[in-house]
Formats: sequence, structure tokens, C-alpha cells
Amino acid sequence: MDSLSDFLKEFYIPTYVLSPESDTPAPTIAPPESPVLVFINSKSGGQLGGELLLTYRSLLNDNQVFDLGVETPDKVLRRIYLNLERLKDDDLACHIRDKLKIIVAGGDGTAGWLLGVVCDLKLSHPPPIATVPLGTGNNLPFAFGWGKKNPGTDRASVELFLDKVLKAKEMKIDNWHILMRMKAPKEGPCDPLAPLELPHSLHAFHRVSPTDELNREGYHTFRGGFWNYFSLGMDAQISYAFHSERKLHPEKFKNQLVNQSTYVKLGCTQGWFCASLFHPASRNIAQLAKVKIANKNGQWHDLHIPHRSIVCLNLPSFSGGLNPWGTPNPRKQRDRDLTPPFVDDGFIEVVGFRNAWHGLVLLAPNGHGTRLAQANRVRFEFRKGAADHTFMRMDGEPWKQPLPMDDETVMVEISHLGQVNMFATHDCRSRSMYDPSTPRHQEEYDDNEDDSVAEEGEEYRKFGAADTFKIPDEVDISHLS
Repeated sequence: MDSLSDFLKEFYIPTYVLSPESDTPAPTIAPPESPVLVFINSKSGGQLGGELLLTYRSLLNDNQVFDLGVETPDKVLRRIYLNLERLKDDDLACHIRDKLKIIVAGGDGTAGWLLGVVCDLKLSHPPPIATVPLGTGNNLPFAFGWGKKNPGTDRASVELFLDKVLKAKEMKIDNWHILMRMKAPKEGPCDPLAPLELPHSLHAFHRVSPTDELNREGYHTFRGGFWNYFSLGMDAQISYAFHSERKLHPEKFKNQLVNQSTYVKLGCTQGWFCASLFHPASRNIAQLAKVKIANKNGQWHDLHIPHRSIVCLNLPSFSGGLNPWGTPNPRKQRDRDLTPPFVDDGFIEVVGFRNAWHGLVLLAPNGHGTRLAQANRVRFEFRKGAADHTFMRMDGEPWKQPLPMDDETVMVEISHLGQVNMFATHDCRSRSMYDPSTPRHQEEYDDNEDDSVAEEGEEYRKFGAADTFKIPDEVDISHLS
């Protein structure tokens, strides 16, 4: 402690606060301004996760930096908060509890894991969370201003990030609950099939216990949560193939650029750039499931979706920082009763994509998907016999979902659950409806697009910013031909 700089002392947590077994006496120190618990997925970012773990431990107390490959965050936080309760008459411990912050370094799945744990603990003083981008997409860090490129792992880079944490603002974001229910099949599995092993964010997506209030006799019920997005169809299938390949051949996925180019290649080899040729119309969302949304007044309406992929989006960052919803111009907001996509307004944006080319439109200035709706609940009612499986993705983690062929009751429903605290930089792209500094008007609008839902086969002049579409020079798609 004595060897730390004054700057690092602002983040330091003494050992007696962290561990009930500690016999270390309480030090006489000034209360830290920004005490942090650091959780690092040492397997993320190739070798970066392990290097970052060593750097943080060299700068702070070893006991406040945790390797998620060794100890899970729920066990860590339960132990620390029980100890803080034991120390409730200790002024320094109470100050640390009230000022406590969390840094999590990993991919979107790792960040979602921490968010889920903090939400489930139902703490009286839930700490805000800052995210270090160590994954491939890094949508959560990018949405809150922490960047999307893997960071440096040296001392100077870590101190620069800590300085941003010291200056960051708190922002609440909506938490979304997902429920899936189906009749218990007479034969065959119905549990989610992850790419070789269950991702962290799917640990929260599990079959409920027989005593759970959501359980129904004769049915299998699963529940989980997400903060950024839930998707169904094309993009989830590509992501599933990517994660499966990475689990089988981790040596091929050592940096962010290789990972992103592999995504595009998989979209090409799976035929999603020519979806109408390689994939039958039965793969459309409309053929697979009946989709219903609840509007702002709580009334349910059918939503027709002739698309290969649907994304239910909570944050303005998807597939590596792209914004599928875009910025509707004021006329469209008025005519379609749309509101700005705030991250804490209790509404989720529903966007559709017809094929991979449609997805590439997001790379163009003002490019976006087909804006379908804003809703506070979304329900998918899968049609009997439409398919024996589908692909789903939640906050960057995909899975293959078996569907019983003889069941007409398979249902997935998304609903608003609550909110969690995030740490954000002051210039982040996420917007709060309660923040007076949030701009209510933005300069660049999608003035030349049409949000009408085009049927398969219609010319693609209507899929959002098509008139001005141009793939940026730095994006190499030569290998797609």
C-alpha cells in the first residue's frame, strides 16, 4: 500500500474488507474515491486476458483482482458483501461499500455474466460496471464509450483506463427477461445446445426448477436475461458456426481482425449472401414463428416479418459497434409513433434483415436494418412442424435450439425485468431518457430511406439507405466473389 502512487490509492481496497479470513489489521488510509473489484476472463482476447490480469495485480491489491477462469463472480461477490455486512460498523468498509465499482474484462458474454450476477444478488447498493473490450464484437463496451478494440495491457494503458473510470458517469440500462416454454417431448432433447460448451451468458438461461412459480406440469420451461440483444435466425446461425470453429481450433483465433474476417467468410460459405437461392422461404421468420408485440399501451399486435433474421435490440451497438436501428428522421418518428432509442425507457427496438447483404448496409453512412417496431414485450409462437431446430443468440453467445416437431405450443417471450447500473464515458453513444445532458435531437438522420417491409424477391431499393449505399474503402469484401 505504501508503495502505491496517490492515483492508484484511489482504487485500492485493503484485504480485510475483501476476506473474512484475513488477519490483516485495518490500515490507516484515506478512503478511496473509486474502489474497484476487477474481474478478468483470462481466456479472452488471445493472450491479452492473461497479460491484463498480471498488470492489474501488479498495480492493485492481488485480492481485488479475480480470474474468472478460477473463481466465479457470484461466489466472489457473495463472499465480499457478506464480509461488508459483518463490517457494517467500520467507517472505511462502509465507504468502500457505498463507492464500490466493478471492472470486467472479457467479451460481451463475460460482461453479460457479471451484469446477471449483480442483478440476481439484488444488492441494496449495486455497484456500477465498467467493461474492458477483450472480445470480438465488444458491443457492450462500445455502447458505453469504452471502445471496441482490444486494449493495451501495459501499465500505462491500464492506468489510462482507470482514469476514465474515475471520471465516468453512472447510467441505468434496461434488463430484459426471456422465457421459453414447450411441452416435454416424447423423445429427443429440447435443452439449448451451445457450441461445445455452455457460454457464460447462457448459464443464466436454464430450465427452471420444479418449485419455480414459472414451472408448469408437463412442460419444459427455460428462463434467462439479456442487456444488449436477442436475435433469431441468420446471424445467430453464423455466430454459432463461428463459436464452434473457435472451440475446435482456438489457435486460429488469436486476434480481433482474424475473428471478424472469419465471421464474413462463414456468412458467405453458408449462403446467406444469396439467401433466396441457398435457403428456402421456409427459413423466413414468418414461416418459423408467429411474432407478436405489446405496444406502449400493453396491447398485443401481430408483426409480419418476411426476414431471415430478427434482432431485439436494447443498446445502439450490434456486431462490433453497428447500429441496426439508426436514427429515424423527425417525420418518421412522428408518423410511426417512434421514440429515440433510449437504453432505459422500458422499450426494445425490433429490427429485421433479409440476408447478409442487407446486414452489410449497416457499414454505410446512416445504414440500418428494417425498423419493425418498438415494444415492451415480444412473443414468438413457433409453428408446429416448421423446423426441428433454430438458432438463437443472446448478448454475443449463440446456441442451437431443438424444437419438438409435434408441439404447437413452443413459445419464447421477452419482457422488461428491471434495470442495472453501468459506468459510461460522457461522450458514449448510449442515451438516457433521464439524463439532461442527453441530446434530444441529432444532426444526421436517415432522410432517404423507406422502412416499409419488402417481400422476398422485391428489388432492394427499399432496405434502408440503399440510394446512398457504398461499402467503405477500408472494408475488404474481395473474398466474397
